[in-house]
Amino acid sequence: MPSNDARTLVHIAVPTAAVGAIAVVVSAVVAGGKGALGAVIGTLLVIALMGVGLVVLERTAKSLPHLFQMMGLMLYAAQLLLMVVFIALFNDATFFNPKAFAITLVVATLTWIAAQTRAHMKAKILYVEPDEQKGDKPENSGSKS
Repeated sequence: MPSNDARTLVHIAVPTAAVGAIAVVVSAVVAGGKGALGAVIGTLLVIALMGVGLVVLERTAKSLPHLFQMMGLMLYAAQLLLMVVFIALFNDATFFNPKAFAITLVVATLTWIAAQTRAHMKAKILYVEPDEQKGDKPENSGSKS
């Protein structure tokens, strides 16, 4: 993973993990050990799903830039659908608190999206890749007259 991609991932995952840690503490106070376990699982699930999605999206942007927007929309839809599926699957779980899990999942996802938006707004991304093979002087492509 290139350093810029890793830096972006860190700037997104750290706030999500911090919000997840706060959710674990709140869930532990409100719902006990099962609440804390639900919050931990919810946080880890968001970081894993969204992290894999970010890596896939960045690789798609580099190799197939014309598919970037479509891939991003499809990826977010798939991630949100997977999270709804996880909430439905673990709705009746007894080994952790499903409410703490679901609330943490939603809050961590919103934190991830906000942090990703901020990271991309602050990133210095070139819109045009400079051609390294040509010299420093730009070529005049206008008319010669």
